[in-house]
Parts: sequence; C-alpha cells; structure tokens
Amino acid sequence: MNGPEITLEVAPELRLFVAHERRAGRTALITDGVSTLGHVVESLGIPLTEAGVLLVDGGPVDRSHVPGAGEHVRVRAVERPQRVPGAPLRFLLDVHLGTLARRLRLLGVDAAYESEDIGDPALAALSARERRVLLSRDRGLLRRREIWAGAYVYSDRPQDQLRDVLGRFAPALAPWTRCTACNGTLAAADKDAVSGVLEHGTQQAYDVFAQCTACARVYWRGAHHGHLETIVSDAVREFGGAAA
Repeated sequence: MNGPEITLEVAPELRLFVAHERRAGRTALITDGVSTLGHVVESLGIPLTEAGVLLVDGGPVDRSHVPGAGEHVRVRAVERPQRVPGAPLRFLLDVHLGTLARRLRLLGVDAAYESEDIGDPALAALSARERRVLLSRDRGLLRRREIWAGAYVYSDRPQDQLRDVLGRFAPALAPWTRCTACNGTLAAADKDAVSGVLEHGTQQAYDVFAQCTACARVYWRGAHHGHLETIVSDAVREFGGAAA
C-alpha cells in the first residue's frame, strides 16, 4: 500500500488477531486510498464478526467508509450481550467444537453440529439457509461473506468456550430439554415404553426417563449425571435459566 497514512488503535480484546507490533496502542498504517475500512480491518487479521463500532476521529462510521490521510481509527470489540436481529437465536458449530455443541444442547440451546467436516462452503451455506450464528475458531471460515452471522470462539477449553458464548449472546437456557446427540427436543417417556432399549440394571435402578422426539435416544439420570448437573448449575447461576 502506498496511499494515505492513518493511525490505528485496536481494542484489547482484539489484539490477539493482529501482528505483535500493533498490540501496544496507536500505530501508523499506510492504506491504498480506495479500500473500505472494513477491508482494512479484515486485512489486519481481525474477523469482521469480532469488530464492533468503528470510530474515526472519535465518531462512529460505517464499514464502507474509506479512510483518509491523518484519520485516527479505533476498532472496538463487539458489545456484549450481542443481539442478532431478524431470527430466533440458533447456532451452528464447526467440526472442531463438538464438546461445546453438546454442552449448549445440555442447556437447551439450539446448537446444530456436523460431526464430520462438510467443508467451509457448506457450513456457510447452512448458516445462511437456517439463519444460524456460525461458531468457529477458524478465522478464514468467519470471513466468508455468505454466512448469516458468526462469532469467533476465543478459547480452546470447553468450559471457557461455553462461558464465552453464553456471555456474548445471552441465549435463553432450558436445561435437560434437548438431545445432546442430535439437537432434537426431549419428552417425558414411560418406562414400559422404552424398556426394550434399556439394560436390565438400568431398568432396575431408574424410573424417570426422557426420549428424543427426533432420534429416539433415551435419557435418564445415571452415574454421569453429577458432572452434567455441575455444568448446568454453574451456567444457570451465572447466566440465568432454570436448573431443574
């Protein structure tokens, strides 16, 4: 680039996306004089899904603004909680976020997930077709223009990923109402009706069951329930909802 020189300042939350020399505060940047501010921000490594208000000399501008010589640009992070207008809040997770998908479903959050890699174009198209917020740690995927909405998942630890998504989007929580395997809804199931798929020990030890209305998987509060209860209780305590 050999056009106008501007100065740039990136919010602390976004500094992990930019080169080390741009993380300290205000830095100089030479632009080409024709690219939009959105393109400039993205070329620095910041997914536009993560860029909030863009300020030029203290005032907000649109991403289509073409920066001029001497302007000071500040890139803020997305405000939280983030609202996604125009559709019920639903998510789509890429192949690397299976544990996060299951934990969101455990909390009753609509979270579609492909267990096999269907490719970036197909994921982006699915996001647009079903109007789902695409969650990913792949910056390239989040740059695809056809996605409905997207968000970068900042941590590689499922517990922190869950807190990140719940804090950012504030979805309504309804624990124990969604199938963790397929994302379908759960309904109370009569013990006699599901006895054919239960082992003898399970039939003897438990009386309360639920069944997925989509894939017919049967659920009960077995030995692993304590761990799941902790996940649910922690999320409900911090982000609201009903634990029971």
